[in-house]
Amino acid sequence: MTVGRALFQLLVFPGLLYAVPVAWLMLWMERKLTARLQGRIGPPFYQPFFDFVKLLAKRPLPRPPLQALAMSALPVLAVAGTLGALALLPVFPHSGGFTGDLVLLVALLEIPPLCAVLAGFVSRSIYGELGATREAVLSIAYSLPFLAALVALAAAANSLSLSVISQQAMWQVRLPALLALALCLPVKLRVNPFSVANAEQEIYAGATTEFEGPRLALWELAHGLEWVALTGLWAVLAFPAANAAWPLRAVVFVAISLALVLVLAAVAAATARLKLAQAARVYWLWGSALGVLAMVVAVVWP
Repeated sequence: MTVGRALFQLLVFPGLLYAVPVAWLMLWMERKLTARLQGRIGPPFYQPFFDFVKLLAKRPLPRPPLQALAMSALPVLAVAGTLGALALLPVFPHSGGFTGDLVLLVALLEIPPLCAVLAGFVSRSIYGELGATREAVLSIAYSLPFLAALVALAAAANSLSLSVISQQAMWQVRLPALLALALCLPVKLRVNPFSVANAEQEIYAGATTEFEGPRLALWELAHGLEWVALTGLWAVLAFPAANAAWPLRAVVFVAISLALVLVLAAVAAATARLKLAQAARVYWLWGSALGVLAMVVAVVWP
């Protein structure tokens, strides 16, 4: 990957200039569809952007210097990690990348949940600590199926390069792997039935309860960018068209990502929140079964 292409993917598409407005769009779509399915009107499409600007205008509360530094740095790291993951997605045909960029992608995608866990404890709030604990437990639970699915795809393509995996992984492996990844999306995006880490009726906002002003604005932006990155990862793995022109690849990438948001929002609106033990059991049993199935097929299929 050349420096110019890397900067384009980081700053333009599917990076910053694309991801930020689409993050607000996805947050609005999720809230709007949930409201409509519950018989409510829902917010206007510009509400997530206005919420972000309003939070930026608020003055942060005075805190001890070290705590203030940590509470400011963690959401910045979450935003930066997610933008880095987006820049690695092989949206365009022959987009380059490098051998082993799948490992970097996984590491970057795990930065926001890790920062959320640390944020809950840094805030010194009982609600933040409880939300951080739940986030940590769920991260351990979904990591096995999430990683198993990606490892199975890498084994099927005999490569750790995302662009090679997206094009060459066999469909016998790709289908169970995509199902495992789809099962992991609700918990990574903290929506029903796996929203126990930020259950508003129980622990306010979970790990980010004590955050305010620009710090909370950055957490909201990081959450929106997670929607873009995770749905985008699923989209590039679900549409392996090696010879498609770049406009078609870009349009299909966006269309699949937005359609996935609607599906996740509909599932969230139609389901109740599971308890922590129930949510973890789903991933240890069903999620792991899908991931292991994909790995077995990748190993034994000729």
